[in-house]
Amino acid sequence: MEEYERLASDLLEWIRRTMPWLNSRQTDNSLASIQKKLDEYRTYRRKHKPPRVEQKAKLETNFNTLQTKLRLSNRPAYMPTEGKMVSDIANAWKGLETSEKSFEEWLLAEMMRLERLEHLAQKFKHKADIHEDWTRGKEEMLQSQDFRHCKLNELKALKKKHEAFESDLAAHQDRVEQIAAIAHELNALDYHDSASVNSRCQRICDQWDRLGILTQKRRNALDETEKILEKIDTLHLEFAKRAAPFNNWLDGTSEDLVDMFIVHTVDEIQGLIDAHNQFKATLGEADKEYNSIVSLVREVESIASKYQVPGGLENPYTTLTANILTKKWGEVRQLVPQRDGTLQAEFRKQQNNEMLRRQFAEKANQVGPWIERQLDAVTAIGMGLQGSLEDQLHRLKEYHHGVQAYKPHIEELERTHQSIQEGMIFENRYTQYTMETLRVGWEQLLTSINRTINEVENQILTRDSKGITQDQLNEFRSSFNHFDKTRTGKLTREEFKSCLVSLGYSIGKDRQGDIDFQRILAVVDPNNTGSVHFDAFLDFMTRESTDVDTAEQVIDSFRILAADKPYILPDELRRELPPDQAEYCIQRMAPFRGPNAVPNALDYMSFSTALYGESDM
Repeated sequence: MEEYERLASDLLEWIRRTMPWLNSRQTDNSLASIQKKLDEYRTYRRKHKPPRVEQKAKLETNFNTLQTKLRLSNRPAYMPTEGKMVSDIANAWKGLETSEKSFEEWLLAEMMRLERLEHLAQKFKHKADIHEDWTRGKEEMLQSQDFRHCKLNELKALKKKHEAFESDLAAHQDRVEQIAAIAHELNALDYHDSASVNSRCQRICDQWDRLGILTQKRRNALDETEKILEKIDTLHLEFAKRAAPFNNWLDGTSEDLVDMFIVHTVDEIQGLIDAHNQFKATLGEADKEYNSIVSLVREVESIASKYQVPGGLENPYTTLTANILTKKWGEVRQLVPQRDGTLQAEFRKQQNNEMLRRQFAEKANQVGPWIERQLDAVTAIGMGLQGSLEDQLHRLKEYHHGVQAYKPHIEELERTHQSIQEGMIFENRYTQYTMETLRVGWEQLLTSINRTINEVENQILTRDSKGITQDQLNEFRSSFNHFDKTRTGKLTREEFKSCLVSLGYSIGKDRQGDIDFQRILAVVDPNNTGSVHFDAFLDFMTRESTDVDTAEQVIDSFRILAADKPYILPDELRRELPPDQAEYCIQRMAPFRGPNAVPNALDYMSFSTALYGESDM
């Protein structure tokens, strides 16, 4: 009893300490923090919980064995202290497993969310950096009053330059909208540094509004002085108009080629590869556009050289030059094969992930049904209609040995599952089994085998101590199974009542009948669990089927109390029997005169035979 109390207290205390950790959802909203929690949970599942599973099984086994021994010795059933019932422990364990499942689902959801946030944050920073680089100096340029002191051709150039800038500004509108959209999404996903993101986004939007206002003001000013300024360099203007969108395309293309991506399947990465191949098919047209734009500059150089035009090589409409476009175009051409390599590397990674999915699924689809078959087989043995109790016990031990020998398959699955988790693989369409369901099934199988072995051993002990035959035992089992419709190994109170009626017990439907039935329930269900196990049913039926004990049965009972000694001590009687029964036996038992007698030893054999008239005391 003390061992049960100690084990129960220790297990419940461990569950109590573990539950707050499993129910905690506190995090600093960073990917590193969630990864740390995930590593801690893996350690808990691998190292900390398995010993507690064994402890729980041992606790249930000890409790069942203790109750059986108490029944056999005609002692009251053991009632654990409040809060330490087997049902209390089962409820606490169920709550623990529910919290584990919820905790793991939360960890994986947080991991995906924070990974998405990190990706968005990097994308926001990258686009914001490019945008701020582009806008640097634009406000000062728009606020400049340089056009008021220039010549006619210089003013014409300024106006065309401004038109080119407006084109460029419009081209950057999408980028600003993208930056604002990313900032909004980061806020919606509760990014931990949303304050700095919002601040930067607000600065960009405010600056963009100022750029729009300043651009309009400068255009109005140029229009007002356009009447006195008339010359324009068409070639420079053409270059500016075509170079600006082409430059914007180059910038966008460079961004796309170095843009980070997150994929989880081969199909997703294949989609990116296909899109990249489609992009490469457009490079021929882009090369033609590049050569056409650069040819404008070559033509300007030719005209300036031929006619000696002062400042003819300076383009007043744009800051872009052929060298800038040439450099960016060269960078794009270098980034294309690099992108190919990155995509192919990710494709190989996803192929490996797919292999892991298939590897896990192939094994899981074998292990899962195997566990289910073993559970069904153990349940069938537990129903008690397959041979003698010794045969059942032998088969159960063979199953236990077979299950232990099967453990390497579970360990192999655990290793594969570890690789899957490290690869951040969250779904597997090739199997319905998850590692969690397999773990639960494995634990249920081990618990079911151990519990059934314990039940069969207790039935053997009851059969031998009560002297019932195998046919009687089979008859009791058949009646019990008939009313155990759900095959749970226990009867509800109504099922037990129907079983008693079918066996010939007269239980009235009046108040006295209820009192009689409650008296029987107090014997078979002393802990008031609401159900009757076969062990208790068998014990009750053997009591009811035997009118009086024989001398040999009484001797066997005393031998159990005396731990197989040929004599018994007064202290043992007082410890194992109610006070009035203990004193009755002590006063009437003769001293033990046999070999190895100790002081105060009593002869329970002569007492038992005399009690039933088989000898003179």
